Amino acid sequence: MFGSVQAFSGFSTNDIAAAKKFYGDDLGIKVSDDMMGLVLHFENGHRVFIYPKEDHEPATYTVLNFPVDNIEKAVAFLAAKGVAFERYEGADDRGIHRDDHGPAIAWFKDPAGNFLSVLSDVENQSG
Repeated sequence: MFGSVQAFSGFSTNDIAAAKKFYGDDLGIKVSDDMMGLVLHFENGHRVFIYPKEDHEPATYTVLNFPVDNIEKAVAFLAAKGVAFERYEGADDRGIHRDDHGPAIAWFKDPAGNFLSVLSDVENQSG
């Protein structure tokens, strides 16, 4: 029954204006205003809804993953925009984590503190 619907996910923020700037200007995602928040529009047709929540608490898990062809370029692009990457044990000096169990990945936060990631489409992409 639900396999053919155009489902979408959503998460909260404490500052719609900051979210609009971050996702639209900094990340370059098409963003539209919705009467209840913001909608992120991806070229593949997927959408993500961001809604304001007065008592917002940042998600403690990754709410949005961005698969990229080249994680090195993606991290450099974001760093140039002022994005700070989380530094976990085993990550390199840029915050890129590589291991034998999956793709290279780097985590960062949006202005509301929600976790996001960039990850390579190629497993263990070397730098």
